[in-house]
Amino acid sequence: MQKKKSSIGWRNENKHPSLSEVFSSVSVPKQKGIWKKLFAFTGPGLLIAVGYMDPGNWATDISGGAQFGYMLLSVIFISNFFAIILQYLALKLGIVCERDLAQACRDHYPPLISFILWILCEISIAACDLAEIIGSVLALKLLFGIPITWGVLITAIDVLIILFFQYKGFRYIESVVAALIFTILVCFSFEIISSKPEIFSILKGIVPSPEIIKNSHSFYISIGILGATVMPHNLYLHSSIIQTRDYPRTTEGKKMAIKYATIDSTLSLSLAFFINAAILIISAATFHKSGYTEVADIMDAHKLLNPILGSSLSGIFFALALLASGQNSTLTGTLAGQIVMEGFINIKFKPWIRRLITRLIAIVPAMIASIVYGEKGTTELLIVSQIILSIQLSFAIVPLVNFTGDSEKMGPFVNGPILKISAWVITIIIVLLNLFLLYNTFLGRR
Repeated sequence: MQKKKSSIGWRNENKHPSLSEVFSSVSVPKQKGIWKKLFAFTGPGLLIAVGYMDPGNWATDISGGAQFGYMLLSVIFISNFFAIILQYLALKLGIVCERDLAQACRDHYPPLISFILWILCEISIAACDLAEIIGSVLALKLLFGIPITWGVLITAIDVLIILFFQYKGFRYIESVVAALIFTILVCFSFEIISSKPEIFSILKGIVPSPEIIKNSHSFYISIGILGATVMPHNLYLHSSIIQTRDYPRTTEGKKMAIKYATIDSTLSLSLAFFINAAILIISAATFHKSGYTEVADIMDAHKLLNPILGSSLSGIFFALALLASGQNSTLTGTLAGQIVMEGFINIKFKPWIRRLITRLIAIVPAMIASIVYGEKGTTELLIVSQIILSIQLSFAIVPLVNFTGDSEKMGPFVNGPILKISAWVITIIIVLLNLFLLYNTFLGRR
């Protein structure tokens, strides 16, 4: 008996669409208007970009700017380039194979391997949610003086907000994310103007410097930026939400979908690059320039912004951007959790149950740390969450690069020789750097 086309190259046939409640729910115009089609495909890239500007990235960017000025801008630029390539592979997998990355792993690997990958992914999503909680909690403290412990409890309320928009439709979620990103953009635009950075130094910092490798500490921070930039849950998320578009499931339709989805993804990640670069630039222009090179976390940065820049609005905008960042990441983390659970083990929970499970897993350590260690404890947890994400990253990238390079699975859409080599080189670099980061972290060497 001949296999169906959809199951060619896979151990199992995919029987359920990813995120079935919103699958093909966003219409794509049939006419050839470029701008209308681009608008129809705009949205998933913004949800992905959120993962590249979440609170977990702030500490490394602040520390890098405070200690080394603009020098590590080149590392953020390279990291962003890696992200663009990997997210392109993720969206292509979803469009061509009509599977998200979790479903692809389930349909390719034996059940035991698939189960292990699911557990690792669930841990990474909980770690990501932990970073989002801490970011929101710190922002609430900075804006309204709410104690850390109470802030942790308040973050549980966002479950209801997320569910409201999730039931309204997928376009509503994308609109909320876009509004929050715009808020972050406005806040950091104000901060950059206020900090008056040196334009020539910024341009010089984008060009990689040998000093980055020569200085062991700058190299260590660079690894932190590069190794933890690509969020593993983003690869699962992108391969799924791109399927919310109602494009023709034909060869020509898939070509069109890949084209416009790539534009959306690339532009959105360029925006994420600007925001990450802005954090480092502000840190360099304020703390490094003023001699405060030991600033290494969000709370220290907030305390020093007002006196250095001479404006009370600086701290407010900084905290507001942090709150928007935390809430944005919460939205995408919820979706990623749903995709991973349904994709790996084919179990469907109601969204509010799924969200509650993920949030409780993250709230418990955050609450313990806030009670026992206070503000410092939550900051340390932020670092731990990034280490967990680094461990998981390899287990998401390797299958993705492997699947998209398999001609039996991808057919005419298989990665070409240059892309295939580039993807594996990026994978090897990220894996090695993450291993190095973990080795130094656990041995306490810097």
